[in-house]
Amino acid sequence: MHITKATIADVAELTQLVNSGYRGESSKQGWTTEANLLDGIRIDENTMIKYFQDPYITILKYVSDEGKIIGCVYLEVRGDKLYLGMLTVSPLLQANGIGRQLLHQAEVVAAQLNCKSIYMTVIKSRKELIAWYERRGYLATGEILPFHEGTRFGVPREEIQLAVFEKEV
Repeated sequence: MHITKATIADVAELTQLVNSGYRGESSKQGWTTEANLLDGIRIDENTMIKYFQDPYITILKYVSDEGKIIGCVYLEVRGDKLYLGMLTVSPLLQANGIGRQLLHQAEVVAAQLNCKSIYMTVIKSRKELIAWYERRGYLATGEILPFHEGTRFGVPREEIQLAVFEKEV
């Protein structure tokens, strides 16, 4: 298993992985599901394609020994910081260290790009996920943002707020 930079050839597999990790029945097999909070899909192929056309965005993929993408993370340079999002691990393989390895590699990339920190948004009510990031050195900045509604990220079943977390690299 190894982590490499994803390419546009990976769009279909990445889209399927991200949606299975966040939404629908398959996501409920893992601990990171948002299916109880949001309806709809997490991402579509057109949005994923646009990510690969943006020079500020990198998507890392975690590939199994069999060549299947089983994890990914979205990274976007924003000024002197790196935004991290869409950290996904196949629901049946969660809690095996794959997410931790992807997070570590994101920090390596941030340092290589001379970014001073990595930041992310996490659904404020996701206490177990917040605790996971905190154990890895990410701290709440105190900033709270509204959820970006629409089909790109899903349709909330209730009001959702996003907490911002950051870690210096």
